[in-house]
Amino acid sequence: MLQPDQHLGLPQVRLSQEERLPLLLPPQLRPPEPEMFEMNPMCVGSVLYIQDSLVGEPRPFLDPNTMSKDGCTAITLTRWSKGGSLMAYGISESGSDWFSIKIRDVKTEQDLPDVIPRAKFSDIAWTHDNKGFFYSSYPESCGKTDGTETTGYSNHKLLYHRLGTDHTKDVVCVEFPKYPNWLVTGEVSDCGNLLIISAQEQCKDNLLFYADIRDMTPDSIGLLNSKCLLNKMDSKNEYITNQGNILTILTDKGAPKCRLVNIDIENPFEFFWEELVPEQEVLEWAACVAQDKLVLCYQKNVTNLMVLCDLKTGKEIGQFPLELGTVGEYFGDKELTEIFFTFISFLTPGIIYRCDLAKPGLNLEVYREIKVPGLDTSQLVARQEYYTSKDGTKVPMFLVHKKDLPRESPHPCMLYGYGGFNISLLPTFSPAWLFFVKYLDGIFAMPNLRGGGEFGSNWHDAGRLLNKQNTFDDFIAAMEHLYQQGYSSPSLLTIQGASNGGLLTGTVLNQAPHLVGCAIIRVGVLDMLRFHRYTVGKAWACDYGDPDVKEHFDNLIKFSPLHNIRVPSIGAQYPPALLLTADHDDRVVPLHTLKFVAQLQHTLGSHPAQVA
Repeated sequence: MLQPDQHLGLPQVRLSQEERLPLLLPPQLRPPEPEMFEMNPMCVGSVLYIQDSLVGEPRPFLDPNTMSKDGCTAITLTRWSKGGSLMAYGISESGSDWFSIKIRDVKTEQDLPDVIPRAKFSDIAWTHDNKGFFYSSYPESCGKTDGTETTGYSNHKLLYHRLGTDHTKDVVCVEFPKYPNWLVTGEVSDCGNLLIISAQEQCKDNLLFYADIRDMTPDSIGLLNSKCLLNKMDSKNEYITNQGNILTILTDKGAPKCRLVNIDIENPFEFFWEELVPEQEVLEWAACVAQDKLVLCYQKNVTNLMVLCDLKTGKEIGQFPLELGTVGEYFGDKELTEIFFTFISFLTPGIIYRCDLAKPGLNLEVYREIKVPGLDTSQLVARQEYYTSKDGTKVPMFLVHKKDLPRESPHPCMLYGYGGFNISLLPTFSPAWLFFVKYLDGIFAMPNLRGGGEFGSNWHDAGRLLNKQNTFDDFIAAMEHLYQQGYSSPSLLTIQGASNGGLLTGTVLNQAPHLVGCAIIRVGVLDMLRFHRYTVGKAWACDYGDPDVKEHFDNLIKFSPLHNIRVPSIGAQYPPALLLTADHDDRVVPLHTLKFVAQLQHTLGSHPAQVA
């Protein structure tokens, strides 16, 4: 499920302001497994290393594997202070969205005494004096915070923590008591003078506010006088950088594939916006670098490309030379000329590229590369083809298989899907998928269903709310295409999805059991009539609709997996299904899975028509 804080865009783990300060990188780029499109921790088990220069010898700096005996502790994010002398990082236990914030001193490589125990749906925004940071949480009265709760949350707030003080002294700086369902996050502007505040009620659109923090001191901070920059919650808006009072914003307002606009905070009305970079391909993110340049990451035909633009004119300077694949983490800063970013694909485990923009040309240097012992992908192929969905829409799908795979007989196939919340499924590396392809003669297939963000907000809109059935039709059409082309057969095909993808697989299991050989449903959203009653579920109404509204209820009950388990027709069977959940999942709570399993058993467990 898309995290409610993902409107913040690509996490930017920034390098220190001075090149000679320590550089922190994981020893290897741990490529995301399928579930991490939903869970999205920065590191799970990966160790952060430190080295004193770009060519220095790395040594361990932060190792989550030593933080718990059961291995269920994860680093959720890291944020650097101005100058890079301190690193604030989030620690999550057992997969919960709640996390604690700790601060590590780079010089001593030890933690400070400060611990903030209960952040949620939060970023960490350092003030430029390095004396503290902003973060988000809920009031103490919200109930349990151990990841086993099911009740909803309200009154999200932005707080300020001053270094060296107890967390109970943290000050509420931004709150919206009239809008208890809003999620509030903050980001300090590149110049350090402004706090940019984002507020959103659901997972789709957000408002932007700002507050002048030039005169703020750790001793005088209190409730900030925030002013509205964008006052209609009808678009996605992200702060990129600013030049004085002129803010550069990434927005899909009037641009389904997103564009960059300049907004004067003294005159923020849309009529006065100045378009900096017009809508082209799907613009995923942008970042300012080298004072007056912008790195733009686009998505074209479900693969990434990066370009460099002039900050003042928006004109393209050049395009980075990349193969077909996915850009992951980006490392950079407005005050530096060097950038680092990760790159992966279905057949590329991971590369960290380095580029110094002070030098002529956009030459990429391989700074780190993952080498998997014994991995030979020369006999494998990853490609894309299109198929036709039920209503005639052309849908792209990635296929990974052996180059010489015979087509005389069908093969085992793993079909993975998501299709929701404007999330794009781009090429990624998975040892499990490659093992399946290489050693079991299997085919891995990943269609880019409507409801995702692969082609902008129009593609997203075509698979949400009253159009949600299109997502399921696209997935069913993918199965039919695989059979018609001789790739696989119903008895050999496994469908898989997690979270919103669990809704997908659960629904398709009900609607087309005869086309499925096996279903793997992981932490699925399966009760579509009550999902909004649990924890943060109400934020998903942007994609699913509000079950308390008759029009949406009538639509949801048609496909809700829990409510559409039926005894199959004579001669048909429900295929085997593996359902997984987590006892500390406070986003898609376990009761979705537990109720679905119980209903399966009640309806089919002893029915004579279900013999397998």
